[in-house]
Amino acid sequence: MAEFLNPFSGLTPDKKMSLSELIRAIRLSIAAEEEAIHLYTAQADATDHPLAKKVLLDIADEERVHAGEFLRLLQILTQDEDQFLAEGKQEVEEMREELYQEGKIVEGEPPTVGPLKES
Repeated sequence: MAEFLNPFSGLTPDKKMSLSELIRAIRLSIAAEEEAIHLYTAQADATDHPLAKKVLLDIADEERVHAGEFLRLLQILTQDEDQFLAEGKQEVEEMREELYQEGKIVEGEPPTVGPLKES
């Protein structure tokens, strides 16, 4: 994705990045991949053209692979990312179990808010 506000976009910096700078750059790359996934999925949702929809969803899936590659690299570079991800996962599982016990969610039932527009 184009990054027009970054004055260094497309330029090779005059020095090598430090590990901290590289980690921040990888985090930004993950965000860019997630933004691309959102964009392509939204475009696919907004069209009825079968070929365009198929291509856009395929590209979105490719971006998901890229995000996974960057995430794995981040885990290697930081050496503690897995701990934070595991903690976040556990927190969500606890909330999910709480809502399940309260009967507010049903296992296997996909959450939905319904259509945004009347058909």
